[in-house]
Formats: sequence, C-alpha cells, structure tokens
Amino acid sequence: MPSRDLPAILTLPSPFFPSDRIGLLEPADCDTGALLRRLTGGEYDKPFLIDDGTTRTLHFSLALIQSTMSLKDPFALALDYTQVMMSFLLFLPRPRHILMLGLGGGSLAKFCYRQVGSAQITVVEIDPHVIAFRDEFDVPPDDARLRVVEGDGAAFVEACEDKPDVVLMDAFDRDGLSGSVSSSAFYQSVFDTLAGRGVMVANLAGEKADRVEHLAMIAGVFDDRVLVYTLADGNDIVLAFRAPGFAPRWREIANQAKALRARTGLDFPKYASRLERSQRLNYVD
Repeated sequence: MPSRDLPAILTLPSPFFPSDRIGLLEPADCDTGALLRRLTGGEYDKPFLIDDGTTRTLHFSLALIQSTMSLKDPFALALDYTQVMMSFLLFLPRPRHILMLGLGGGSLAKFCYRQVGSAQITVVEIDPHVIAFRDEFDVPPDDARLRVVEGDGAAFVEACEDKPDVVLMDAFDRDGLSGSVSSSAFYQSVFDTLAGRGVMVANLAGEKADRVEHLAMIAGVFDDRVLVYTLADGNDIVLAFRAPGFAPRWREIANQAKALRARTGLDFPKYASRLERSQRLNYVD
C-alpha cells in the first residue's frame, strides 16, 4: 500500500465525451477548470483513469493508455501485449513465485492471481499514485498469495532473496521505460535473482532504436537464450531464459499450448508458433 496519504479519487465528466468520467487523485475543493486545462494541454503529471461505461483505462497522458480493463470481465487481459506476456506458461506451467515490476492497472497481476494458482505474486510499483487506483481496477487486496509493494523495481530485484521463477517487467512511466531498468546491470540483477529454470518476460515499447538496445542488453546477459514476439503495434515481448541448457521441445510445447488455450481462452498455440519461429530466426523477426 502507499506509504503516504493521498487524496480520494475525484470524479469529473470528460471534457471530450460528457458521458465518460475521468478519475484523478485531487482534492474535492481543487480548481476543476484549471485541472482539466492542464489535462487537455498535456501538463498534468499524475496518472488518471477514463471510464466510458464499457472499459476503464489508466493513463499517464491522454495519448498513452497504460492499462485497459473490461468492466464486464475485469480479470480478462484486454490488451494484446499482456496476453503474449503470459506465454511464459508454455515453458513454466506451474511457477512457484512470480515477481512483477510495474503494477499499472493490475491486469497481469489479476490474471495470474486467477489463472496461476500455484504461484505467489509480488508486484513492485514505484509510483504511489498508480497503487492508489488499485481498487478502481479491481486488484484484489493483499493476502497470502498476492502483495503489492511500493518501491523501485531495480532496487527490489537487487535485494531479492526469494528466487522467483518468473520476472515480468512492464515498468513504464510518462517517458517510456523507467530509467532504473534501462541498463545491462539491471538485467544482470534479474538474471542473478531468477531461480535455476527462471524466465524473464519484458515488454519493450517505444522507438525501435530503444527496443533494439534493450534486446541487445538482454541477449548479452542471458547468453542469447532469448525469444522475441513482435506485435503489430510495435511492442516486442522478450522472453529470456536463465538455464544454460535451455532447449525448448516444441512438439511438447504445442500440446501444452492447446491445454492452456482450453483453460484460459488465450491463443497459446499462436504464441508457441511465433516463438518457435523466433528461435529459428535467432530472435530477429
């Protein structure tokens, strides 16, 4: 939970579509006119949500949707990149501990909480304002299986003593990938903290040059044991494997993919096929 008191969520009509509502962490007696002018002008520097009655989205700016939730099915994964990030289950179907760097709207945390019953889930989020929206996005309260920690993901990884089986990295701020996770030293810390057969899954978004740079750092640390799934919108989902003997058995994985699709509704056979192609092409797609 956040370590400081924050205002309750202020709800206002959207300046674009009056039937929508905007939720902001601001005091009830603030100047709402000035607030909306800052928002529409791109000068507002806190996360906020927009609710259109069908979906609820978390934003760092009007141009950048950080997370999307279906109000009809809050535990579903609404965005393609989050669905593909779950492809680690093809290689580790029963992880013991999943460490997530970045909470956002909690989509991955909720999905893992419901679908991966074997795992304890730790989520590290640096921004208390993001954590303050967890109830709005139906993130379950902390319990024996789930905890949300306010802190810097890179520092948490470096100090982590419990070896996670999976590290999911979706650590973005208004400017893109957080600076603290943008170095070979960070990826080395992830490698060192993973369990022996552990997998890191990283969502790389933004300019191609930045994604290529991160991919090179990851490949260097993980000795090229890397698979890449490139989405139509330009995101790269990177899976990196700690075990030196990593050698996927694609026929067995294809069978596992069908079982996972039947259980979760996600298109795991497609993910498996694309990841196998990534290995054949030496992760260049």
